[in-house]
Amino acid sequence: MKYLLSLFTLFIVSIPPVSAEQSAYVVVSVENGGTIRGTVKWQGSLPHLVASEIDKDPLVCDPQNEKRRDLERLLVSPGGGVANTVVFLRTITRGKAMDLPVARRFLDQKTCRYEPHVLLVPVDAMLTVRDSDPLLHTVQMSGSADYNFPFVREGQEIMRPMTREGSVSLRCNAGHVWMNAEMIVARHPYYAVTDTQGNFELTNVPPGDYEIVAWHEGWRVVGESALYDIATQQRVKRPVFSDPVIWSKSVSVPARGTAEVNFTLGERTPQMPQGR
Repeated sequence: MKYLLSLFTLFIVSIPPVSAEQSAYVVVSVENGGTIRGTVKWQGSLPHLVASEIDKDPLVCDPQNEKRRDLERLLVSPGGGVANTVVFLRTITRGKAMDLPVARRFLDQKTCRYEPHVLLVPVDAMLTVRDSDPLLHTVQMSGSADYNFPFVREGQEIMRPMTREGSVSLRCNAGHVWMNAEMIVARHPYYAVTDTQGNFELTNVPPGDYEIVAWHEGWRVVGESALYDIATQQRVKRPVFSDPVIWSKSVSVPARGTAEVNFTLGERTPQMPQGR
């Protein structure tokens, strides 16, 4: 399948969502913490996104005989809420103990799809990857982790620690070229992933002024990369996506109170300058 370059290519941002150069995070007792609550909404017309053809192992990968698979890079609800946006405090150095959702440390390969699409794993915590399909799969990582996991039987699980903070892309090297997911490895607990309606919440935040950042994976297919299907040894092509969109706001968190922060995302969303 051929993919055309988008006429609406976003500005390139090369920085990761978190920086390993930031100060170490210290766990303290938060006596009068506040809450940050908000949404991420789509602004403007929705882009036309091309689905991927399911051209391998259809009995397992396409049980509903749909023929094509959405790449899940941009999910917008009827009300305009944008799912799978990672929202976090950029410069916080002290606060509550790690309490990120355990479910986002577990990746399942099911009907040739990664679930969940966005993972959120604390630094040095274990990521568990499971193969629920009776197929050969691989999980190739690039970014802050570079594991390449082979799965040869249904029910197989592999666990590894995520030792470097930052972003990680996950892809399949066994010919299921539409399989993709993203992972954020976080050094502190003030991260959230927006739900299907675009909502997020950060709780028990020490009172003060912060920079709050929204990170969304790139959704445009801007090219293809060639690779060998390790199962068939045939040459295949999988999509290459545009760079993530990263933008930020200032927020003041009151003691025992709630601050509201709402983001908008669109084709022309202003992005953080390079080197930020």
